[in-house]
Amino acid sequence: MLRSYDFRDGRIVESEGPACPILVYVAPDEAERKRLLEEYRLDEHTLNSALDPDELARLEFEPDHVALIYKRPRNYSSSDGVLFKVTSTGLFLFPDRLIIVQPEDLPLFEGRQFARVARLPEVILKLLGRAIIHYLEHLKVMKSISTELEAKINTAMENRYLIFMFGLEKSLTYYVSATNSNGMLIEKLKVSAAKLGFSPEEQEYLDDIIIENAQCQRQAEIYTDVLASLMDARASIVSNNLNLLMKTLNIITIGIMVPTLVVSIFSMNVALPIVHDHRLAFWVIMALAVLSGAGVLYLWRRFWR
Repeated sequence: MLRSYDFRDGRIVESEGPACPILVYVAPDEAERKRLLEEYRLDEHTLNSALDPDELARLEFEPDHVALIYKRPRNYSSSDGVLFKVTSTGLFLFPDRLIIVQPEDLPLFEGRQFARVARLPEVILKLLGRAIIHYLEHLKVMKSISTELEAKINTAMENRYLIFMFGLEKSLTYYVSATNSNGMLIEKLKVSAAKLGFSPEEQEYLDDIIIENAQCQRQAEIYTDVLASLMDARASIVSNNLNLLMKTLNIITIGIMVPTLVVSIFSMNVALPIVHDHRLAFWVIMALAVLSGAGVLYLWRRFWR
């Protein structure tokens, strides 16, 4: 699917026509891929990398354009549970055109970063900055989910909450890897700023992006370390809760077993005292059963608790 965008009053707006400076290909079909390879002379391997969610970020200089692959978060979906995923996006910068290739339809030009933009190199920097903000927003959500799960794990014995925690830990690993990969890409952009035609203001913005990405990466690493260090403790809490439950069940079982033993003795088909010639035999036996149960409860509370 092809979408065209143009600059209008310092903003990027959707337009029509092949002459638009920004072309966005979403999951291109065979005809669109053929056009990208033949008309725009994109490298096939680089094009495939732009559609591969596991591809690392990188920067390549071709004879007539510059190719960038960067990592960005996917929009969260409830079908993913608590797993946050990342994807790749390809940027192909020509002298008069920017081609964006992404595997799924994700919003690109939303947010205050795109309130004032007029040059194609600036669009690339704005996209990188928007990706970093997207990462930070997801990290806040992860922290909130982690806090909520921690409170539930302290009282629950179900495995699903631990599975959710493992999903968060996996997501954070993805985010650390993605932000680290983007960081190397941004450093290469800084080194090649003159070659890419960045203005002084854009170079200053690039420095800000480097700092923000480093902070985002560090924050993701901290969350990963904290979550990993607490996983064993939370697993121990679940195990301890189970032990307490088993202890309670054992006490209940013993408390029932002793009175049952008393009643069983007087239920044997042999001659026993007070069974055949005492009118209060039933109540005596029941009293003995209750007293035995109370004795077990007393001993548990006095010595074993």
